[in-house]
Amino acid sequence: MKKLIYLLGVWPILTCAGQAADRSSFDPKVTEVWEWKPAKVTPGKNPGDAPSDAIALFDGKDLSKWTTLAGSDASWNIIDGALTVTKGKGDIKTRQTFGDMQLHIEWRTPADVVGEGQGRGNSGIFLQERYELQVLDSYESVTYSNGQAGSIYKQSVPLVNACLKPGEWQSYDVLYTAPRFSDNGRVIVPAYVTVLQNGILIQNHIQILGTTEFKGFPVYRPHGKASIQLQDHGNPVSYRNIWVREL
Repeated sequence: MKKLIYLLGVWPILTCAGQAADRSSFDPKVTEVWEWKPAKVTPGKNPGDAPSDAIALFDGKDLSKWTTLAGSDASWNIIDGALTVTKGKGDIKTRQTFGDMQLHIEWRTPADVVGEGQGRGNSGIFLQERYELQVLDSYESVTYSNGQAGSIYKQSVPLVNACLKPGEWQSYDVLYTAPRFSDNGRVIVPAYVTVLQNGILIQNHIQILGTTEFKGFPVYRPHGKASIQLQDHGNPVSYRNIWVREL
């Protein structure tokens, strides 16, 4: 690590010197890092499978890692390995809290289409309980663009509409960097997120402007690690294969 810090410090000097000197005179070992070795992680066997260092949040069997917002045991329905929103039971969230993370989650809107716009297969994934990645049947149904599936709700329109038909399983792969706050609560670095839907890039390292509000404008309020929250919007949206890697 010390060598890495040293290299970061001397690299500009070496670069400037290299512009005026013959690079063949340099020892290549000067720019080699040996002491800092990345940890070994074993990938999953199939696309979407959790790697060896992932935390399984829902494996199709139980909700032991989830609670209601009030802290009681979560009670959404589990059928055939899928977790389905149970209308009126309210949002659920992970018992464990997270900051920077890589999240994989698979979701499905109902095959029986009911409603339009925001009333059609609506749910949401709240990163740190505040920043909503929209889940919605946006295959053919039209709504406001910064509220369709794949949007950071009311903030960022997805680059493309990568939705599959209602009733088909879809996936989000999320790279999330949590915001940093000063001691007096001011934002030092805002949150950033990258999202792939069904393997297609739909949010490219976009800045989250604050909480995703239904009414009014986004605002940042200081916080630390927080849960991943799934929304009960009254529609029977299903989830499966949820895992996370802490970064």
